[in-house]
Amino acid sequence: MAGGWTRDGAVQDQIDDSISDEVMHARSKLPTGESAEFCVECGDEIPERRRLAIPGVKTCILCQSERDGQRAASGVNRRGSKDSQLR
Repeated sequence: MAGGWTRDGAVQDQIDDSISDEVMHARSKLPTGESAEFCVECGDEIPERRRLAIPGVKTCILCQSERDGQRAASGVNRRGSKDSQLR
C-alpha cells in the first residue's frame, strides 16, 4: 500500500535496491586473481580445495574467520526508525 505521492510497490523497490547494493558491495570485496599457496597472515598452507573454491584467496580459514569477526557494521540505518531520526 503506497501513500502520498508514491506509487504502489515503491517500498518493495527500495528494499530490492538496498539488497542489490549490498550484494554488489560484498561481491566487490571478494578476492580475485591467483590464490596463494600459503596464508599471508600465519604462513600455514592453504588447502587446495579452498584455493579452487575461492579464486584469489590469500588467507587460511582460521585467519579469515578472525578477520570476519573483526568487521564493523557499516553504520547505515536503512530502517529509518523514529529513534534514529531523533538523535
